Amino acid sequence: MNQHHIEIATHIGAAWAAGSLIGLERSFHGRPAGFRTHALVCLASALLMVVTAYQWDWLGSGVPMETVRTDPTRIAQGIMTGIGFLGAGVIFKDGLTVRGLTTAASIWITAAIGILFGVGFFYPATLATLATLGTLAIFRRIEAWIPSHTFGQLVLRFNEGQIPPEGDVRSVITKQGFSIANMSYRLDREAGFFEYRMMVRTASKHAIEQLAGELRKRVDLIEFRISPSGD
Repeated sequence: MNQHHIEIATHIGAAWAAGSLIGLERSFHGRPAGFRTHALVCLASALLMVVTAYQWDWLGSGVPMETVRTDPTRIAQGIMTGIGFLGAGVIFKDGLTVRGLTTAASIWITAAIGILFGVGFFYPATLATLATLGTLAIFRRIEAWIPSHTFGQLVLRFNEGQIPPEGDVRSVITKQGFSIANMSYRLDREAGFFEYRMMVRTASKHAIEQLAGELRKRVDLIEFRISPSGD
């Protein structure tokens, strides 16, 4: 085993470890792309960059150097383009909620980390690994502490013969700390119901639960649905 073999094993092993650590955090939080996915993404990126970093090991010494021009940046560009398709696959929309954005971003940064380990740029690759783990694990808690607004879609369905005035509906909702936008209406005479549909916003983390409790008390309400939007 020559010196290059040891170096290549070090590059690949470091990338594999970094991807695995990031994937563990994703798996712990039940994300679709977790431990194995991130480990393979980082490993694949490192392997492709090792091909360019040690090209003379596989081209052979008999090939004149001036006849081969390999651009590692083009390999890296190709890797990041391909990772875009994988990242898009973990993003999905459920009603007003878009999920998977953080997982897609973690796949993207994992590929970049693999590239750095692949070419032997260990210092920034290690810093990036620690920063990624910190962002995914620690920033989650910081984000929970930061005051923010919660948006959602609210649907209220009443019997056609028991439709409350819009003012009464707005009053019930605003008393729970919500503001209302984009109120719309739907009447289905065949099914016998009238529907209020609106976007709501609140700064309270418990307002949705309180609103749901208040709506459950209404006997004139056939059905209600609250769909929070989020990442």
